[in-house]
Amino acid sequence: MFRIRIDQRVTVCMSRHLVRLGSLVMLLALLAGSCVGSGLTASPGPTAPSLIPGTMPAASAGIGSPPPATPKPPVATVTLALDWTPNTNHTGFYVAQYSGWYAQAAIDLQFIPYASANPETLVGAGQANCGISTEEGATFAIAAGEKEQSVMAILQHTASEIAVLASGPITRPRDMDGKVYAGFGSPQEGPLLTAVIKADGGKGVFTTVTLDTAAYETLYAGKADMAITFSAWEAIEAQERGIALRTFAFPDYGLPDSYAVVLVCNNAWLAANGDVARRFLAASVRGFELAATEPTTAATELIAANPGVFDANLALPRDSANYLATQKLYVDPSGAVGPETLATWDAYSGYLYDLGVLAGPDGKPLTTRPDFSTYFTNAYLP
Repeated sequence: MFRIRIDQRVTVCMSRHLVRLGSLVMLLALLAGSCVGSGLTASPGPTAPSLIPGTMPAASAGIGSPPPATPKPPVATVTLALDWTPNTNHTGFYVAQYSGWYAQAAIDLQFIPYASANPETLVGAGQANCGISTEEGATFAIAAGEKEQSVMAILQHTASEIAVLASGPITRPRDMDGKVYAGFGSPQEGPLLTAVIKADGGKGVFTTVTLDTAAYETLYAGKADMAITFSAWEAIEAQERGIALRTFAFPDYGLPDSYAVVLVCNNAWLAANGDVARRFLAASVRGFELAATEPTTAATELIAANPGVFDANLALPRDSANYLATQKLYVDPSGAVGPETLATWDAYSGYLYDLGVLAGPDGKPLTTRPDFSTYFTNAYLP
């Protein structure tokens, strides 16, 4: 290597490469990391002119400089309304928070505990940015005028069942006529139960008592005849407690497969906070990817993020986590977390429309089939 001064202004490290252009011999300065360490300098003054027309000078300012650092976005608060007490449907959110992935994404996630108000109502009213729902819950809410969309499928398949005590008189759905249903106050519960009973030859007539979180204990105590349970939670819990249940799966009685759990977000919030929504979804998907591939680790972090919540039965979140991962409920056929398809929305939500149970903002049954492509979006997924 040797040094040569070009136009008496720019000093560069050069290798012994000569390029001839006709009779003109030009020396091209080649910059390399090794040159920097050996004393690369640039004298003050204007940049040397290009040696070849249309090219930049060999020692243009900034060559070899590190790219400017991307400024970290300001921390944004996201509120998430839960649909139940903390459980494995929520694992990805708690894992992402516990692992610091929201903090890395400049997201401050605030959980809104489950209460009597449905998450869909809170999200539609702007009292929560996002909430945990189901495909049918979101369908009823959006049809009724709530301004929200599903942005992520948390569970890709149906996971709810109608449960009765195995020791009781109900052996098939039509036996539920005239019985007492322990429910939660969601508008879709009655129509779905009625559809199953009618599919089995019954009338679909029963009494509903709204009990929220007390519904299952009421069923277990024999003070109600049936309830809608979740196969990855209440069914496992009952088994661990030695309570024998008989269950009826919705697809066995003509209902199409559906997204058992979805994340809905307020439309106005999404429009005004697209980047925040994408950062929130990216960290959340990462959390559910861990739940899908490392259920034991995910369950441990879910428990740690909710001290005292699972003390009565530490086996339940672990067994539920393994069930969800083994059944591949978190992932679509390609193994991805989160995506939704129009085919699933058309099949299941279209079934609800065909039943005549969807009502518009005026409370009257819809007479025009909705465009279900507007009920969900994959635009905010990573």
